[in-house]
Amino acid sequence: MSAAGPVDTTVNAHILVVDDDERLRRLLVRYLSDHGFRVTAAADAADARACLRSVRPDLMILDVTMPGETGLDFVDDLRRNGDADLPVLLLTARGAPEDRIAGFEAGADDYLGKPFDPYELVLRARALLRRMGNVLVTAPVDIGPVRLGEAEFDPARGELRNAGGPIRLTGGEVALLTALARKPNEILSREEIAEALGMEEPGERAIDVQVTRLRRKIERDSREPRFLHTVRGRGYVLKPGI
Repeated sequence: MSAAGPVDTTVNAHILVVDDDERLRRLLVRYLSDHGFRVTAAADAADARACLRSVRPDLMILDVTMPGETGLDFVDDLRRNGDADLPVLLLTARGAPEDRIAGFEAGADDYLGKPFDPYELVLRARALLRRMGNVLVTAPVDIGPVRLGEAEFDPARGELRNAGGPIRLTGGEVALLTALARKPNEILSREEIAEALGMEEPGERAIDVQVTRLRRKIERDSREPRFLHTVRGRGYVLKPGI
């Protein structure tokens, strides 16, 4: 796999690569890492499930033709069990239209046939992350920890903790919470949020998904938010406090 295109050091979203081919898996880890991503690797669906119990990636790149539980079976199981937010890009040697259709019906978000140009994989990953609002664009952290009831968010570490320990955040959730924490009690427009998330366009659905996911982690009752409020027609505002 030959490198192509410039290295993008602004992206540090977390990708989970799942492929039973050890050589390809190692190459993907190295190549994606070289292009600014944080990468975790898994050899099969069982290994990936173990990873997902301790890590929440921003994107999963998943091989279709794995022994045992296939990639199609795995993503179908994820979607059926309520994980609708994790973007999934399928890799497969099967390029027939019916195979692509099967992938999308199972719940995949994108599909790339083997063999592929590795830089195309990087571009597709970036596009998916932008679409879902999951790209974390690095920026100087110039604020201290923020109290959110029983939890505390440390922007410098990108870490949210409560009495039970750390609460897993995706790269996009860290970027969103950091942007809101920089301007507490001030309304952030969708355009400002899109910029913080590294999105080329406001992406109303992607922003709503990101806000909804974040609320589940910082609010006791996400249906009646105490900290992260919607200001209809204007955007969102974070109101920190005890």
